[in-house]
Formats: sequence, C-alpha cells, structure tokens
Amino acid sequence: MTKKYTVTPWEVTGEVDYDKLIKEFGTEKINEHLLERIKKHTGELHYMLRRKIFFSHRDLNLVLDEYEKGMEFALYTGRGPSGNTHIGHLVPWIFCKYLQDKFGAELYFQITDDEKFMLKPELTLEKTNELGYENALDVIACGFNPDKTFIFVDTDYAKTLYKLSIQIAKKVTTSSAKAVFGFTNETNIGMMFWPAVQAAPCFLPSVLKGKKIRTLIPAAIDQDPYWRISRDVAPKLGFPKTAAIHNLFLPALTGQGSKMSASHEETAVYTTDSEDIVAKKIKKYAFSGGQATIDEHRKKGGNPDVDVSYQWLTFFEEDDKKLENIYREYKEGKMLTGELKQILTDKIVNFLKKHQEKREKAKKVLDKFILKD
Repeated sequence: MTKKYTVTPWEVTGEVDYDKLIKEFGTEKINEHLLERIKKHTGELHYMLRRKIFFSHRDLNLVLDEYEKGMEFALYTGRGPSGNTHIGHLVPWIFCKYLQDKFGAELYFQITDDEKFMLKPELTLEKTNELGYENALDVIACGFNPDKTFIFVDTDYAKTLYKLSIQIAKKVTTSSAKAVFGFTNETNIGMMFWPAVQAAPCFLPSVLKGKKIRTLIPAAIDQDPYWRISRDVAPKLGFPKTAAIHNLFLPALTGQGSKMSASHEETAVYTTDSEDIVAKKIKKYAFSGGQATIDEHRKKGGNPDVDVSYQWLTFFEEDDKKLENIYREYKEGKMLTGELKQILTDKIVNFLKKHQEKREKAKKVLDKFILKD
C-alpha cells in the first residue's frame, strides 16, 4: 500500500518518499560523480553531503562547470518569520556557511515578513517584521562573513525587490501559479502575487553586480516550487536559471513521518530554548525506536532508523565514527533509549550554548548584514 504524504511550501505531512518526490518535482539525485566534483574544490565533503542529507539538485553540475571556468556564483536562501527559529531551520544555513567558506560565494538571505503576514491570519505585519529581525540574529550566529552576506527583510527592501518582482510577475500566468502552488479562488491576491517576490532574489546578484551571476539555493525540498517559477522566467528576462540543492526534512520530535514545525512546540527545539527545556522536550517527546521493556530491548535491540534521537544526531553529530558506534550499540541493545536521548540532549545543549552566545553578539553587528532601501 502506498503511503500518502503532502509536500508543499506551506505544509509537509505524512512519511515522505524522497525518491518518489524527486520524480514528482523533476529534480535530480546527487550522485557519486557530483560529490567527487565538489570534493575536488572543497578538499572534504560536508557531513551532510556524505550522509545524503542533501540529496537532490537542479543544475548543480552547471554551477560547477561555470565555477571551473572562473565564473562566480551566489548563494540564496531564506526564512519565513512566523515564529522563533528552530534547529531544523539551521540545517541549510549551516550548509550555506560551508559553501561560502569553500567557494567564497556571497549569500543573499531573504526574510519574508510579507508572505507570513498574508498567510497567517493571526500575525500582524508589525509582528512578522519584528520576528524577521529576531530570526536574522540566528542567521548571523551561524558565522557568515559580513562582507559577503546580505540579509534583507522584504518590506524594508521593497523598492529594490518590487522592480524585479513585477518583471517576473508579468511573465507568469494565473493558470501557471495555480498549477504550481494549488491556489484557489479563496486564495488572497497577495499570495497569488507573492511567488514573484520570492523569485526576485534569484536574479538580485545579477542586478546589483551588473553582470550575469547564477544563484544556488540550498533549502529543504518543499520550497522547490518557487524555483520552478523563477527558472521558467529566467530566460525571458535574460538571467541565468537558478540552481538548487535540496535537503531532507529534520523530523518532528514526535516522529510519525512529519517535519518539525515552529507552530507546534512539542515537535521542535528552538534556538532560544534553555538547557532545561531542551532536556524536557527530548525526554518527553522524542519518538523512540526502543522496545517496550529494558529486558526486551537488551535481547532484541532498538531500531535507530525510526528513532528520532538517532535521526537528529545524523543532522548534528559531525563525527562519522561516533555516529556509527551509536547506531551499532543501539541496534544491538547495548544502548538504551534513555541513554540515546541523553546523548542527543548533550549534543543539542552544547550546540545551542555556543549558538546563543553568538546570537547575543550578533545584536551588535546586525546592521553590517542588513540591506535596506
């Protein structure tokens, strides 16, 4: 029986079949040849590439072709500020930092306060704008180069974005937008127009630099529909088609095939959570792959492939050998669920302690990163 799932820019539910999703979206799997090409330039593969956390792409081979000919590319990703940043949001940002360091690429980071205002009835524009700048602190805390990183909140960079957006919007029909995004007659007209705003940063480096620069977007694959629009429009406007590299979803703490959600506290760990809150959430909510009793677990072993604590470690534990050892000991029953949860708790607490220190320092340098009209 085929398991049902939903993957859209606004909703991810069910147990996602990523191989099937690649076919549905028309993307390409990242193969070993592509990984070897990346390694040739970076010297080492990021652990998220080694583990296939980044698993799919559009035109990554073209980005490398052009880079090898001496052409630069720019990174583009973003955040929709509907609440506090959770650690799932950090996954593509951590990877962006690796790409910036290894390839010297500039990063253009869009914070979509306008979209979240139009999408969420309970949010005011003032609130989404405020959350946007709070979320920007988490971006900066990832360690990006201030000379090569440009963060913009849509409503405060609207003059520049609007000129690009209307050029894109003119080339996109309503029927195309409905087909890609599932818009209906009940969708407000702001959301109908908004994909043109999300597409604008794909071409922003070319406009600002006065030359053609291809963008590469690291993001979770649910955001891919936006890039289909931008890729269709790019040749009509004389810009290079944007490329993309897609990551898996960090699962919800509660498991059940869903991704972490900023709207449901029991599914997520936020970057501002205290040590006690992190420990309580993992202990209470983290879905276990262990057996019903300790004796049974010792005899039969656990299932790390469904255990959320182990799955989270694949995203945040950089040491391959340590991860392999945890997998083996848990599967053999030598490690109990409580012990695995404690390993994850220690890892996340230590990670967030450093992140929160950097986040606090980011308040003093925020203006160095922000683009405004």
